[in-house]
Amino acid sequence: MIKYLVFAAIVAYASADTCIHCICLHESGCKPLGCHMDVGSLSCGYYQIKLPYYEDCGQPGKTAGESTETAWKKCSDDYSCSTKCVEAYYNRYKGNCGSTGEGSCQIMARNHNGGPAGCKNGGTEGYWTAIKKCCGCS
Repeated sequence: MIKYLVFAAIVAYASADTCIHCICLHESGCKPLGCHMDVGSLSCGYYQIKLPYYEDCGQPGKTAGESTETAWKKCSDDYSCSTKCVEAYYNRYKGNCGSTGEGSCQIMARNHNGGPAGCKNGGTEGYWTAIKKCCGCS
């Protein structure tokens, strides 16, 4: 029984790791792109994070006295920091999806693309299709 639980935990971790990597690939080719205009506001870095998203994920990497805008741009172009931001955003908003029957990768991808309730937004289905194709996740 314990071996099964350890295996299940490893598989769940690998699936989440694969999912977030596919989001990174889709957003930037998993490269620190800097900031670019996207739908009327800047999107930055590995995951093309917008400022409100960075604020919602808890502003990882922000140092005392540093402006939120500077910290956001710096974190977005740092793989470890931006990954922590995406994971924190997912953990903060995954509960908004209720019992929709969606898997964790689908929730992560659709909320990443569509905001706190992106999992319920039909406009995020195409994004999810692209991520699912990459990772084979559910």
